[in-house]
Amino acid sequence: MLGVLGGMGPMATVDFMGKVVQNTPAACDQDHIQVVVCMAANIPDRTAAILGEGTDPFPAMRATVRWLETAGATCIAIPCNTAHHWHAALQAETSVRILHIVDAVADTLAGQGGCIGVLATSGTVKAGIYQKRLALRGFSCRTPDAAGQAEVMRAIRLVKAGQLAEATTILRAQAEAMVAAGCRQVVMACTEIPVALATVNGALRSVLVDATEALACACVEACTTGAADPALPLAV
Repeated sequence: MLGVLGGMGPMATVDFMGKVVQNTPAACDQDHIQVVVCMAANIPDRTAAILGEGTDPFPAMRATVRWLETAGATCIAIPCNTAHHWHAALQAETSVRILHIVDAVADTLAGQGGCIGVLATSGTVKAGIYQKRLALRGFSCRTPDAAGQAEVMRAIRLVKAGQLAEATTILRAQAEAMVAAGCRQVVMACTEIPVALATVNGALRSVLVDATEALACACVEACTTGAADPALPLAV
């Protein structure tokens, strides 16, 4: 059974759950995987904590992981990229496998190596969550400059507030800037970003990588093949 440590944010968790269902090969209700979701919207802001401006979210995430374990989860997903800063610490607290969103993304990237654009929260960028883990797979990462990163953060806050139209405009411009800078693919590395860019079509759509969907597909595979044993930790 899949356990979902959700609520970071709530709309992103709903988007993730939709993608789990859409990517499950099923002809009837009973073909779908069992899922238990904790919409833990009370978890303190992850980016604020990484930047030294907020409360440590780890105790609340740890409590939720334990709740999911007690509920019967055999693997756990966290549909929040920034929360993966605490992935190793959380995995150390449980024998239940916690899938890593960056590993799921790496498995979907076309070809080998090259420069990948990363649109993410400032916390994800500062913590090097993508830079460190993708480097192990032969990829380099490019992130926006300071002004661009500020715009990405503004757009993420707009999504959380339900103001999608303005967020879409901002994030599309930032993704196009990544492509113009030489990135062959651009990862939507905050679970709010795919919500805002869901309607983008054309050439830009072909280079966007949806981290939420990558994690959803990895969860379906883990739950349908029984691959729920804890993975060996990477030194990142």
